[in-house]
Amino acid sequence: MNIVLEKSFNFALKIIEFCLMLENERRFVLNNQLLKSGTSIGANIREAQNPHSKADFISKMVIAMKEADETEYWLLLCQKSPSLPNPDGLLEDIAEIKRIIGKIILSSKSAGPKLQKN
Repeated sequence: MNIVLEKSFNFALKIIEFCLMLENERRFVLNNQLLKSGTSIGANIREAQNPHSKADFISKMVIAMKEADETEYWLLLCQKSPSLPNPDGLLEDIAEIKRIIGKIILSSKSAGPKLQKN
């Protein structure tokens, strides 16, 4: 398994556990939003591993980045709100995943016409 697949999969597992805390605190809307965006990152990265074209690969990775941005937003709300559980190390994890995805997108765009699998 490549590094971004592994990190996004492990992150999704942590998100599931964090969302269980939100659910137990009856924060259903936030729980649903975070669960969807936080697990979608890895799903899109995984889907990008079998692209139809270089453009398809980049498109899936851009979608993963958008989901990562949304996830970071929900985690920041949790961090800043005194009435919500603290996301602990999840913000550091998402920052690292975003850096990796960003590098993959940039290197894929700058690469020649061939598709580079990461």
